[in-house]
Amino acid sequence: MAQPRLTSYDRLDGTEVRAVLTYLGERIDTYLPRHPGLRTAVDECGTLVDGLLDRRRHAPAQRAALVWTSRVLIVVVLAVVLVATAFAVRDAIANASSFESFEWLPLVESLINDLVFAGIGIWFLLSLADRVVRNDLIRRLHRLRSMAHIIDMHQMSKDPAALLPDSVMGAVAGDDVISPRTMSVRDYALYLEYCSELLSLTSKAAALCAEESTDALVLDTVSEIENLTTGMSRKIWQKISLLQTADRSHAPRA
Repeated sequence: MAQPRLTSYDRLDGTEVRAVLTYLGERIDTYLPRHPGLRTAVDECGTLVDGLLDRRRHAPAQRAALVWTSRVLIVVVLAVVLVATAFAVRDAIANASSFESFEWLPLVESLINDLVFAGIGIWFLLSLADRVVRNDLIRRLHRLRSMAHIIDMHQMSKDPAALLPDSVMGAVAGDDVISPRTMSVRDYALYLEYCSELLSLTSKAAALCAEESTDALVLDTVSEIENLTTGMSRKIWQKISLLQTADRSHAPRA
């Protein structure tokens, strides 16, 4: 179980985030083998990071294909507009002698409408690659936000009250049941600490999306997830502080 080491200090590296997730999973296997749910959450978060790494490898080629496609479509739109405008102007000049002054107004209005719609289409095609990238990153960020709530649900089921002094413990559960009554203070603290670390790694996975795009919506979503995981970790460390009180009360007196 080798501890991963950072190899890049210029930008957040997804391979290093994945290595830390693997290391966290190995620690759970070693110190908390009776908690497969938490281990599954680590594996799921690792799958999300693997998807981001795979996307980063294929992103340049996909973006180049989208840019090339959009440029071709822009040329087609411009060609159609120019050809249509040329035919319209030719017909108007040919029939200019038979047109009254007010009859030119619908022709000018139609020409302006065509140019406006062509401009809208060109603007959409110019931003096509950025929009596709943004939609893909937002979808992945939404999955990471859901992952953060799932991790928080894992720690919410752990109530430190059963381990505090002067608490009514009730009936002791069997060995096949995982509950605060069957967990030591040490296991309980490790479980909560690993939940906090997994939330932090979820935030790092979201930050990987910010490395891929400077879109305002993507950056705002990444910041939202970072604030969300920070607030969840704060609740976890409140529980850990209660466990430290319980541990001191159970310590033997000299």
